[in-house]
Amino acid sequence: MDYYEILGVSRTATKTEIKKAYRRLAMKYHPDKNPGDKEAEEKFKLINEAYQVLSDDEKRAIYDRYGKEGLEGRGYKTDFNFNDIFDMFSEIFGGGFKEHSYNMPYDIDKAYEVNLEFEEAAYGVSKEIEIEYYSLCPKCKGTGAEKTKTCPSCKGRGSIIIGNGFMRISQTCPQCEGRGFITEKICSECKGKGFIVKKEKIHIDIPAGVDSGMRMRIAGKGNEYPQGRGDLYLIFNVKPSKIFKRKGNNLIVDVPLFFTSAILGDKIKIPTLSGEKEIEIKPNTKDKTKIIFKGEGLPDPNTGFKGDLIAIINIVYPKKLTPEQKELLEKLHESFTGEIKEHKSFLEEAIEKVKGWFKK
Repeated sequence: MDYYEILGVSRTATKTEIKKAYRRLAMKYHPDKNPGDKEAEEKFKLINEAYQVLSDDEKRAIYDRYGKEGLEGRGYKTDFNFNDIFDMFSEIFGGGFKEHSYNMPYDIDKAYEVNLEFEEAAYGVSKEIEIEYYSLCPKCKGTGAEKTKTCPSCKGRGSIIIGNGFMRISQTCPQCEGRGFITEKICSECKGKGFIVKKEKIHIDIPAGVDSGMRMRIAGKGNEYPQGRGDLYLIFNVKPSKIFKRKGNNLIVDVPLFFTSAILGDKIKIPTLSGEKEIEIKPNTKDKTKIIFKGEGLPDPNTGFKGDLIAIINIVYPKKLTPEQKELLEKLHESFTGEIKEHKSFLEEAIEKVKGWFKK
């Protein structure tokens, strides 16, 4: 069960997009509109559960990284009853699904992708970015019109009421699209759009440990609407490192080790985020041996808790031998005659057993 799939939005969806998806689905699957339909009732519960998590920045960040189990492990409630649902339902829809008093032609929240080098994400970085955002047209104040008349359908309210009883729903007026007026002459400044595009430079401090797909909210730096500005959501895209592989907050570094060092033992230096670290290779170290350094990985951008650095030994062999090196290896090979025969004997016995299986 994926909350984003339940609401039908992408993992980079803004709060406004999430809220719009929720409103549409909650209206569709509300029990009063589907009496006796158990499937619709369960769908309604899931829709509200998904919205409860994805509309909350803290819960959403935990869910994106650790899933539903991560939320429950931190004491957040995800399975709630109908009383909880209707409390939230009334809060979102104003008890009667009342729309906002303004109707914008764009989302007030804005998403912006930030590309980061691996080291910028690892240590944190301060950047200045330039964004474009929608601003209300100064001439028509966002109406898109120089001359208007009151909408005859809604009498200037911007909404009409449909239904009876509990399901009296305030719906956007289809004639004026919620504006309360009808344009008689479009604005010459914005050509009827109601907004213009502005640019702004913003200084941002990105914490250490962010990863691709993570979001950071900058309050009041989104698109403009009559009451102010929405929020800006930074969506990070981190380039992979040529040195480290990343798994969550853990880092993995491949350590090439010459075969003689693996046999005899050695001391080598490896790269870490805090500089070089010397490690001791014990004699007869096996290929793919893991050496773990606690707390030497990446910090969690929310908690600061650091992951581990995992060094994986990759035994390498000479690509080419000189005649002298080959002669020395042949002599070494001959000195292990007893062990070699033992291994060959094991293989010969195994082959005979397998042949016997085929005969059966």
